[in-house]
Amino acid sequence: MNAPVASNIKPALLEALQALVGNRVTTSESDRAQHGRDESRHPAHLPDAVCRALSTEEVSAIVRLCNAHDTPVVAYGAGSSLEGALIPVKGGVSLDLTGMNQILAVRAEDLDATVQAGVTRKTLNAHLRDTGLFFPIDPGADATIGGMAATRASGTNAVRYGTMRENVVSLTVVLADGRVIRTRSRAKKSSAGYDLTGLFVGQEGTLGIITEVTVRLYGIPEVMAAAICAFPSVEAAVDTVIQTIQMGLPISRVELLDDNAILAVNGYSKLGLPVTPTLFFEFAGSQSAVEEQASIVEELAKGEGATNWKWSTDADERAKLWQARHDIHWAIRALRPGAKGFGTDVCVPISALADVIRAVRQDTSQRTFGTTLVGHVGDGNFHLGMQIDPDDPDEWKQANEINDRMVRHAISLGGTCTGEHGVGIGKMKFMREEHGEAVDVMHMIKAALDPKGILNPGKVLPA
Repeated sequence: MNAPVASNIKPALLEALQALVGNRVTTSESDRAQHGRDESRHPAHLPDAVCRALSTEEVSAIVRLCNAHDTPVVAYGAGSSLEGALIPVKGGVSLDLTGMNQILAVRAEDLDATVQAGVTRKTLNAHLRDTGLFFPIDPGADATIGGMAATRASGTNAVRYGTMRENVVSLTVVLADGRVIRTRSRAKKSSAGYDLTGLFVGQEGTLGIITEVTVRLYGIPEVMAAAICAFPSVEAAVDTVIQTIQMGLPISRVELLDDNAILAVNGYSKLGLPVTPTLFFEFAGSQSAVEEQASIVEELAKGEGATNWKWSTDADERAKLWQARHDIHWAIRALRPGAKGFGTDVCVPISALADVIRAVRQDTSQRTFGTTLVGHVGDGNFHLGMQIDPDDPDEWKQANEINDRMVRHAISLGGTCTGEHGVGIGKMKFMREEHGEAVDVMHMIKAALDPKGILNPGKVLPA
């Protein structure tokens, strides 16, 4: 049995935190272990303490204490990060916001809602069920709204509704010195001052800790239909998506799963689909609009050799299909029991999508480990999953080389190193290649807002 890992938190800080929140601060190894890892491939690092906050005022007081004691503080939500964004690589305090789970206001007439950071997307939508409204951003995991804002999450609905960047109205943020700010008003538009909301959406807890989020809401469409079709190749499927987007068809979702991904969901979700590259579509609107959209896309797909076109407005069938897509992470893991998942993503202009995917599939075709390719291809974003033997250094080496080549290819075509996983630990080395001297400006902003470097150190910005 491994010896317990000792906590190095300063006694004076621990005493002050205990006086503030009582037994909601802990140094137990089990709590620290839970908060020292995520769903990524990156190694765990235990925080020195875990502190659970229930309000913006408590977060402010906790951060103020950590700042006074020069102690790192890392915000923690659902723990579903895929690039190590919440792993406390420098130790310190893991600030758990999951207890901040209150829906503070729903303003149906204004199509917005304000929630505490620990509210999950499913909880919000369950609360909205009787209003005729919904919150569309769905990254798959039942992530917290605060975590989704901090990582600029998106998901399967992004092709129609955008990402968290487009759907966050305003934020309440605690700065590194404990000050609390609101980033903007709820007005539909404003030209007053800098876009602080845009600054804090996607900063991964390195500039401030998000405690409240005001999000946009949308009316639930009259009719929603799901469609599925199989293709002779990934390239044919991608070409269908490109044609669909270029025609301006208002589809809600379009997801690509390659043959290995279909094999995975068949086994995990019992779908029984042909094991070949496949597109999942969703259409929304009036009955006539949905039928027209589906008919046009069906013709485009058949023009690329698609078969087995099926579509349905049945809510249960739709739910089963999209649940299978959201469970893809676990389905892929089940393909190689005992393996460690190496998940990565890029996003490119839609015109470059086929080029990058073709190169990735060629690069992975002769590997000893399994790979799967899935993606929100309607906006040029796709994910590569590799199942690696944790004890085989050669497999890790190959996986890292594949990832590096894929990312650099995407950047060379005007794309980005990550469409939605975030930078965290794993994508830091690509930041300067993508952003050039803009990284120096990011460092200046970090230094101005967090001069002691206590907020989620070792993330996003390369040294």
